[in-house]
Amino acid sequence: MINNAEQKKLFRVALETKVQRMFGRTIRGASEDQIFQAITQVVSDLVKEQRAYSRELMRGHHEKELYYLSMEFLMGRALGNNLINLGIEDLVVEVCQDLGLELSELQEVEPDPGLGNGGLGRLAACFMDSLASLGHKATGCGIRYEYGLFQQKIIDGYQVEVPDPWLENGTSWEIALPEETEIVKFGGFVEVKEGNGRLIYEHKGYQSVRAVPYEMPILGYQSDVVNSLRLWAARATKHLDMSLFGQGKYLDALEEKELAEVISKVLYPDDNHPEGKALRLKQQYFFVSASMQSIVRKFRQQYGSSFAQFPEHVVVHINDTHPALAIPELMRILLDDEGLDWDQAWKITKSTFAYTNHTIMEEALERWPEGLFRDLLPRLWDIVYEINERFCADLWERYPGDWDRIARMSIISNHEVKMAHLCIVGSFSVNGVAKLHSQILREQVFAEFSEFFPEKFTNVTNGVTFRRFLLKANPSLADLVTERIGSGWIKKPEELAKLLPYQTDQGTQQALAHIRHANKLSLANYISGHNHVRVDPNSIFDVQIKRLHEYKRQLLNILHVLYLYNRLLDDPKFELYPRTFIFGAKAAPGYGTAKLIIKLIHDVAERINNDRSIDDRLKVVFIENYRVSLAEAIIPAADVSEQISTAGKEASGTGNMKFMLNGALTIGTLDGANVEIDQAVGRDNIFLFGLSAAETNQYYRDGTYRPYEVYMADPYLKQALDQLVNGFVNAQHPSLYQELYQGLLYGHGGMADPYFVLKDFASYRQAHEAINVQYQQPELWWKKAIINIGNAGHFSSDRTVEEYNQRIWKLR
Repeated sequence: MINNAEQKKLFRVALETKVQRMFGRTIRGASEDQIFQAITQVVSDLVKEQRAYSRELMRGHHEKELYYLSMEFLMGRALGNNLINLGIEDLVVEVCQDLGLELSELQEVEPDPGLGNGGLGRLAACFMDSLASLGHKATGCGIRYEYGLFQQKIIDGYQVEVPDPWLENGTSWEIALPEETEIVKFGGFVEVKEGNGRLIYEHKGYQSVRAVPYEMPILGYQSDVVNSLRLWAARATKHLDMSLFGQGKYLDALEEKELAEVISKVLYPDDNHPEGKALRLKQQYFFVSASMQSIVRKFRQQYGSSFAQFPEHVVVHINDTHPALAIPELMRILLDDEGLDWDQAWKITKSTFAYTNHTIMEEALERWPEGLFRDLLPRLWDIVYEINERFCADLWERYPGDWDRIARMSIISNHEVKMAHLCIVGSFSVNGVAKLHSQILREQVFAEFSEFFPEKFTNVTNGVTFRRFLLKANPSLADLVTERIGSGWIKKPEELAKLLPYQTDQGTQQALAHIRHANKLSLANYISGHNHVRVDPNSIFDVQIKRLHEYKRQLLNILHVLYLYNRLLDDPKFELYPRTFIFGAKAAPGYGTAKLIIKLIHDVAERINNDRSIDDRLKVVFIENYRVSLAEAIIPAADVSEQISTAGKEASGTGNMKFMLNGALTIGTLDGANVEIDQAVGRDNIFLFGLSAAETNQYYRDGTYRPYEVYMADPYLKQALDQLVNGFVNAQHPSLYQELYQGLLYGHGGMADPYFVLKDFASYRQAHEAINVQYQQPELWWKKAIINIGNAGHFSSDRTVEEYNQRIWKLR
C-alpha cells in the first residue's frame, strides 16, 4: 500500500514531467494556466487507466447493457468531480499548495461543457454518475456540440447571446474513436424491388454524413466500473471539392463540408423557421442513427445474428422525445440490413425501448411536419407510416367506429408526425418523473394511451447526485454531516436520516449556520466582482435559478420584489428582514417574452439597488450566464429556494432537490417533486402557497378565471402591476412592458394570465411573510434546515437509478 507522502511525490513527478513535455518548461517557469492543463492531463491519464482496467474487467461478461439516449448531457466541469471519484482531491490540493497555488482557483480555468440547457441535461449527467457509482454497465449517447447553447451576456439589462466555444482549446477528457465511425444518410428516395421472396428497400440519391464518436469516461465513486459518454461529431464524407477549389471557387468548394458539419455545431438551433426545423430534425436523426448502428454492430460482434436475444442484452432509454427516431431506426436496421421480417423486428423493437416523458407542455411534445419528415428521412417515413397503420388497425379492433379517438391517438395526423405518440407505441415502458407528473400523464395528457396500454405507464421520481451537489459543491457541509453520522451517506444516501436526531442540537445548528454564512460571503464576493453590487451576507439569500420560462414564474417573483419595495417606500417602519433576491436564468433566443422578463428583473434591480432611502434592506441580483459551475457556488449559499412554477406544469424539478440537500428551505407550489418534498419533510418545514394542479386544471377547463378582478381587488398587486407601464420601472421607455401587462390582464388572443401569476400573488406574499418571521428565529430555522437535509436521501439519483433498474432496465 502506497502511503500519502509517496502518492503525493508520484503525482508531483508526473505533473513536472507533463509540464516539461507539454510546454517545454520546468514547473517553476510554467504559468497557472499551463499548470492547470498539466494537472488535467495527469488526472485524465489516471481516468483513462481506470477505464482500461474497467474494460478488461468487463471483457467476457455478457451482461445486459443500458444505452441512454439524450440530446443533452449537462455534465459540468470534470476535474473536481474526477478528483473526488479517484479519491485524490486532498492530495492534489496539497501539491498545489506546495507550488503556491489554490486548486479551487485553477479549476476556474476549465470551461463548462456546453452540452445541455437545463434540467433534462443535468438529470442525464446525474444518471451517468449514479450508474457508474452503482456498478451498472451503461453508455450515454448524444451529440458533441462544438458550441453550447450560448454564453449569456447582459447589456443594458438585455440578454445577448454570444457563442459558447467550449471546445476552443480542446478537452483532455475525451477519447476520439474515428475507427468506429458510422454513416448517416439524409434525403434521396427509396426504391423497392423483390429479391429472395421478399421486398428489398434501397435508399438512393442520399446525402451521407460521417458520425465520428468521442468517448468521455465516466468514473463512479469508489467503483471499478467506468462507463462512457459517447458523443457524435458530424464530419463530411469528403473534405474539399478540389475541382471547384482549382477554379478559385473557394467557398463553393467547402460548401458540402460545411453543410454536413453544421449538424453538430450548435445545441438547439432556433427552429422558428424552416431551416432551423430541418437542422434540428437532422440533429436528432444523426445521433440516434449513429448510436443504433453502433449498438447493433457491437451486438453482432458479441452474439452474432441471434437478434431474438437483442432485448435480453440491450435496453435503450429515450430521454424525452428528442431521440424518438431511434425506434424506426432500429426497425430500419433489422429490416433492411439484417433481413428480419416485420413481426420479428417489431417484437424486438418494442421490447428494447423505454421512454421518459419530461413535460406536459404542449409546445414541448414534438411534432414534425409530414413533408419535412418524408423529404429528409424517406425510409424512416415508410417505417413510421407502417407502424401507424398497424397501430390504428389495433385501435379499430378495440374501438370500432371511433374515428375521433383513433385520429387523436394516431402517430401521424393533421400532416404531422407526433413523436410522443411514437415513443409510447414503440416502447415497453413509459414513465413520468414525479408522482404528480405521472398522474397527469396517465389521467390527462396520455389518458387514452394509458387506457390502451395500462401496463406501460409507471413513475420514477427524479433525483440528483449527492457527490457533485454536496460532497463537491459544499465540502464544509459534507464534512459536518460526516462528523455527525459517518461517511456511509455518500454511497447510501438514505443514511442522511441519521442526521434527524441532531435537528435541535445547538452545536450542529450553529455549525450549519457558520457554514452557510461562509458560503454566503463567498457568493457575495462573486457578486461584488461580477455584478458590482454589494450584498449583505447577513441578509436572507432568496434564490431562483433555472431556465427562464413563463410557467416557472420568475415574473411572480419580481412582482413580489416590487411589492416589498413599495412597502418600504410607503412605510419606513415596514418590518422586513434584509433580503437579497438572486436570479440566474437563460431565455431561449427566440422566446421574446422570457427575454423581456430578464430585462424587467434588471430594471427593477437598477432602481432598488441604487435607492439609499431603503437602507440596503432589499437587493436584487441577476447573475449572468447561469451554468453548472455557478449552481455549485450559488446553491450552498441559499437560505430560500424558489420553486414557484404553476401547479401542474413542472414535471419534477431537480433544483428543488439540490437546495433541499444543502439545507435551504423551499417556498413553492404543490407542483412536480415539491409534492414529494412536502411529504418527506412535513408541512411545517416547507412554505407552500397557491393553487393546486387540480384547481388550475379546473380553471383551464371551465374558463372562469378573471385576472382583472383579482387585480382590482388587491391594491398591492395593482400598484406593482401598474408600475410596469406608468414609468416607475423604466421612465425612459414606459411602454416597454406593455406586453407583460396586457398578457396578465387581457391575454394576447388567448387566455389572460395563463400561468396564474395574479391569482397566486396574495398567497405567495403570505408565504414570504412567514419566511420573514421564521428566519428571525434561528433555532427554528436551522431545525427546519436539518430536517430538510436529513430527509433528502430519497431524492438521490442513486435511488432513482435503482428504481429504473428494478422496474424497467433489469440490468444484472
